[in-house]
Amino acid sequence: MTKLPLRTGLFDVFILTLYFFYFQEKFSLFCTDPYKKGITMLYTPQFLAIAIANLFTMSSFGGLFLLPLFISYHGGSKLQIGIIMGAMPLASVFSRPWISEMIDRVGRKRSYTIGTVIMSLIPFTCLMFQGDLSEFYFQFLLIRVVHGIGLAFCLTAAFTYVADIIPDSRMNEGIGMFGVSGLTGLAIGPVIAELTIEQFGFSTFFISGSALAIIGLILHLPISESYVNISQKSAPSFFSVLKEKRILTVALLSFLFGFGLAASGSFVSPFAEARQLTFISLYFIAYSSAAVFSRLFGGRFSDRVGEKRIIPYALVMTGTGLLLMMFLQGSTILVLSGFLTGFGHGFLYPSLNTLAVRNADAPMRGKITGAFTGSIDGGVFMGSVLLGYVGEFAGYRALFFTAGSAVLFALVLFQCRRKTF
Repeated sequence: MTKLPLRTGLFDVFILTLYFFYFQEKFSLFCTDPYKKGITMLYTPQFLAIAIANLFTMSSFGGLFLLPLFISYHGGSKLQIGIIMGAMPLASVFSRPWISEMIDRVGRKRSYTIGTVIMSLIPFTCLMFQGDLSEFYFQFLLIRVVHGIGLAFCLTAAFTYVADIIPDSRMNEGIGMFGVSGLTGLAIGPVIAELTIEQFGFSTFFISGSALAIIGLILHLPISESYVNISQKSAPSFFSVLKEKRILTVALLSFLFGFGLAASGSFVSPFAEARQLTFISLYFIAYSSAAVFSRLFGGRFSDRVGEKRIIPYALVMTGTGLLLMMFLQGSTILVLSGFLTGFGHGFLYPSLNTLAVRNADAPMRGKITGAFTGSIDGGVFMGSVLLGYVGEFAGYRALFFTAGSAVLFALVLFQCRRKTF
């Protein structure tokens, strides 16, 4: 019960930060050339609305990190937990090509609406599952697949919408700040879910997940569409866009980044537990704090120096943070690893996203964003599987060495392909 004020405090900080930047920006624009408003203003009501909607949608998704408790309660094995939990990100990856094309064809807001409707309805459907897992296993698996498609709609449409409304000169800052809404939602969601399960049970857990997504659905409805393709010309396909050297390079970098993220998300806790460390959450506190800090104060710096200069340093920090876990003995390494990896993540995600969409034509942004986010999800999925095998046969040190090396290999790839940008 003591965690809730801390996590809801994150929500308050996020909202106050957005409004601080918004009113600060309004004041600075009032004092300067009014004709520059359309060029320089970032924290508009549209930006605030989609960011807060994203916070609630990601809170709904984050609460499902506790879904293994429901599966275990109904007699599910570890293997069944892995398959059911993996079905959602896998569906999210494989649905990206046609979802990305749909976002460019029918619009960002409409696509986000479809996603939030799916995210709102799916938890409600879980209320019908009763009895032993074997009685509803395949139906539950199908539900998870549909949920993954809804998540793909939300993430791809939201980041594409934001890329449309952000001035080019503040792309890193805008994408980074928007990403804070997702990080905050993923922190709040599990806490709400845990307290709900403890106090009211799984039925209320699913209802609360739907309620959070419904709030996200309602909040984004007043915003205007950022882009609708009215051209009669046939746009390039998702895979045609992916074949472009610049997009393919970003996709490969994103895949390796996601591969490394799998180690942080899936294997830090069991490794720390095996080392008999008491406060495992120190890693995640350090990670999330560093990621949010770098977004709040590093976005404008990234825009000034350019994402191509930031990415190498971010890759080094992320890879080094993962490699540090090889030497885990106590809380010091745990905190230092979390801080470095989180700090690198905070810079790397918006920088790679900006690198992908900068100067891209609007009819292609959905496909480009889909390639970027889908590559990260694909890396996380493959990393979870392959690193699990490495850890099983060679131990946790070899696991984190592999994860850190994959991220540092991305640095080599970036330097070799730098001329493509």
